[in-house]
Amino acid sequence: MRTHTWSSRTVAGMVGVAASALILSGCGGRQDQAKDDGAAADTCKASAGQVTIATGNSTGVYYVMGGGIASVLEDKTELRASAAETGASVQNIEQLVAGDYDIAFSLADTAADAIEGKGSFGEAQPVQALGRIHTNYTQVVARKGANIGSIEDFKGKTVSTGSPKSGTEVIANRLIEAAGLKPDDISAQRLDIDKSVNGLKDGSIDAIVWSGGLPTPALTDLFTSDADKVEFIDIMPLLPKLQEISTVYEEDSIPAETYKTDAEIPTISVPNVLLVTEDFPENNACAVTKAIWENTDALAKVHPAAKELTPESGMETDPIPMAPGAQKALEELAGG
Repeated sequence: MRTHTWSSRTVAGMVGVAASALILSGCGGRQDQAKDDGAAADTCKASAGQVTIATGNSTGVYYVMGGGIASVLEDKTELRASAAETGASVQNIEQLVAGDYDIAFSLADTAADAIEGKGSFGEAQPVQALGRIHTNYTQVVARKGANIGSIEDFKGKTVSTGSPKSGTEVIANRLIEAAGLKPDDISAQRLDIDKSVNGLKDGSIDAIVWSGGLPTPALTDLFTSDADKVEFIDIMPLLPKLQEISTVYEEDSIPAETYKTDAEIPTISVPNVLLVTEDFPENNACAVTKAIWENTDALAKVHPAAKELTPESGMETDPIPMAPGAQKALEELAGG
């Protein structure tokens, strides 16, 4: 697995850190996080130690936001923090439970599968949420001339369904199934967003499915350089079938200004959550959650998706249970 790790001591430096993150390399892994010492468990003060954050592809929102969160934690708590590039949701949860990471980004549908022990997970996983964060938008883009007007038209086509063990792959496969297609009806390419976009550009891929925040840098580049060669595909007819699988799928739209399209793009959205395991120290869960939701203005300078974070929405994690320390922090911040 290829990973990048990065951190910074100052919130003011987060924008620069985000830009330089791509050239820093290392290996993700849990690093001596301090455990509760009894008294500390009743407080919202973090224990001294280190936490690692599992994010996603280096040109996706998870990665950028994860680096910003690592910076906030280093600046506002006693914790040392770093963020690592990963394949995203499914892989993140697997490695979180395995002890490789302390905090993980995940799509809510994948996290709900983990709680229930279904989908990619053979049994229920011991994970809890620190809170709901930004929203992922399902972005399905095809080459003009590929004769793709719907997911049903994926039959016989070469389609990128996202990185292996990613949340994108989960929703891509569910869309394909909801459209009445079988896995072998398409030539699936399990590529990250960079390679997916490059495939659209060079004609080796007919369409891509991507679940990410707005804007996704790789898609901004695509619609800046090749807007006349690609188009968004309508997936809204499949929403009812997806909602039969999970209640987390929502009707939404991509504003026209996001990628300079002629009109807003109706689509299906999925919330994102930050996850920890059930044995994550309660005081650290409280301190980490408080630091993140008290510094959303700083995080929004790293990526505008952080503007969505509020204490009230942060508590909307159902069906994923909240970590008690995180619940405490968000209730206090919300004035509850």
